[in-house]
Amino acid sequence: MIRLAIVEDEDIYAEKLTEYLEKYQKETGKTFRIDRYTDGAELVENYRGDYDIILMDIQMKLMDGMSAAEEIRALDRQVVILFITNMTQYAIRGYQVDALDYMVKPVEYFSFSRKMDRAVSRIKREEHYWLSIPLREGMQKIDLNDIYYVESRAHSMVYHTEDREYASRGTMKELEKMFVPYDFFRIGNSFLVNMKYVDGVQSNCCVIRGESLPVSRGKRKKFMDALLEHMSEVIR
Repeated sequence: MIRLAIVEDEDIYAEKLTEYLEKYQKETGKTFRIDRYTDGAELVENYRGDYDIILMDIQMKLMDGMSAAEEIRALDRQVVILFITNMTQYAIRGYQVDALDYMVKPVEYFSFSRKMDRAVSRIKREEHYWLSIPLREGMQKIDLNDIYYVESRAHSMVYHTEDREYASRGTMKELEKMFVPYDFFRIGNSFLVNMKYVDGVQSNCCVIRGESLPVSRGKRKKFMDALLEHMSEVIR
């Protein structure tokens, strides 16, 4: 199921987009879960990183679509954004927030379906596993494949990725239960590592991107067995 949000303050346009989506579903066999927001501020306030595609009007009263997209893009780099506008000069700015494309009102179905084809083709959710974590500034969506390891530090769970660290609430026990099916291994009380990033083992430490993380004595044998199994799967 593709999760889609319509952000449009005019009912007539929102209804037309919904009608087009229903037609598109019948033609393609795709299934959508559709939510409607009447303003960019409403979307940003309630955003939880759980949409695949956002159809967003640029001109709205409280928070325009461009400002809303900037807020959302700071939390979610994967969601596909398509702008809807009757003024193309505004739509050009959409590339600043990595918008896929824009539709000019009144939107014709042929153009709509072609742009939806592009949007759907960009979604590869079946190859990724997303985690939405609560931060002080809102929710952040992270691809589990981008997490090097998770560290328990000062009553917070710290997610280490290539770009930055994210500190959030939670417990290592909860994360272990959630992450183990995705090839993570808990090497001690404080670390849960992504096996795909393990470069090796040195002096009873797991090495990830040049960092040495201690493997507890009770976990060493199981960790080595898991690492050998992971390596054999990669070779196959």
